[in-house]
Amino acid sequence: MTKLLEWISVLSAVLAFWYSLVGGYVKHPVIEANMNLILVSPIIFVILFGLYAVTVILYRVFTFNNCEEAAKELQEEIAEAKKDLASKGLSW
Repeated sequence: MTKLLEWISVLSAVLAFWYSLVGGYVKHPVIEANMNLILVSPIIFVILFGLYAVTVILYRVFTFNNCEEAAKELQEEIAEAKKDLASKGLSW
């Protein structure tokens, strides 16, 4: 199962549950008392998901590790490629 299919499955289940509450298919005094919260809950969930996404992105950016050995190796390969191209007559 792909990640997209997982997201679509969960989202459709949540939307079906929300629609059953809003549509009046489930009767309960607590639900009827909190109908305003139930109606705006998708907006609240989108805002919370946005905050979660920004938090995860910022955390991964701030904890990104530098690999000094790989950077040095890459610089050596670039210098070697420049020497090789210069020996074949390419000038820049």
